[in-house]
Amino acid sequence: MIIDGRAIASDILKVTRERVSALGREVVVRAVTMSPTPATESYLRMKSARAEDAGMRLELVRLPDEATSEEVISAVQKEGADAVLVQLPLPESESISPSLILDEIPLEKDADVLSGRAYERFAYNEEGALLPPVIAGVREVLLRHASDFLKTIEGKRVVVLGSGKLVGQPATAWLEQLGAEVTVLTRKSKNSEFLEALKHAELVILGAGSPHLVKREMLKEGVILIDAGTSESGGAIVGDADPACAELARIFTPVPGGMGPIAVACLFQNAAELVLRSSH
Repeated sequence: MIIDGRAIASDILKVTRERVSALGREVVVRAVTMSPTPATESYLRMKSARAEDAGMRLELVRLPDEATSEEVISAVQKEGADAVLVQLPLPESESISPSLILDEIPLEKDADVLSGRAYERFAYNEEGALLPPVIAGVREVLLRHASDFLKTIEGKRVVVLGSGKLVGQPATAWLEQLGAEVTVLTRKSKNSEFLEALKHAELVILGAGSPHLVKREMLKEGVILIDAGTSESGGAIVGDADPACAELARIFTPVPGGMGPIAVACLFQNAAELVLRSSH
């Protein structure tokens, strides 16, 4: 089954809009970006449109390439926003410290779950912790289309490809909370380990950002394949999985049109939750 991420996102945004409308005021989500790549520009356009669908306004703050950590933090902490996003990746330079910047996102405004404190609450499964948007999206797909698998995930063989902050790390933490047997594969993994793990996995979550890295013949029949990897190839945004993988997958999320729209919708769902909590 090829998942229609836009349809799922539309459902989430409709509910979010209804929740936000009860506030009776404009909800502002600020997005701070530096040196955006084609992939991040695509996400920013999507976020701006989906913010409106969620009954919110996206305030986009573009900082120059030479901006310092202090200037980025100033934009993050400036008054006037209900939630704040820092668009990754940030440039690595002597004047920029991504971890320092992310840790300065106020907990009560961190809809992306990127600050150390917000992520720690999620990783330790604290009460009231938000799920990072991609993980909330993965959960949504499984609840809708593989609830039987989700209910019995304890002990199941699962592969997470990539160890990045947006997909790999939170996916691994969440799956381990659920009791799955998780194998994390990265660029450093041996080829034999890579192929062996994929061939036996019942669920594969991709977040490497490597165009069409995973081929059909690497996977088992009936695998649940969640492609949350995005990169540019030939001027187009593509995923980590070759589209032919859909032929044998029980569930396949395409790129574009799969996890991207769902994760963005879950981001605004998180923003609404934070705003509603602060208003009580």
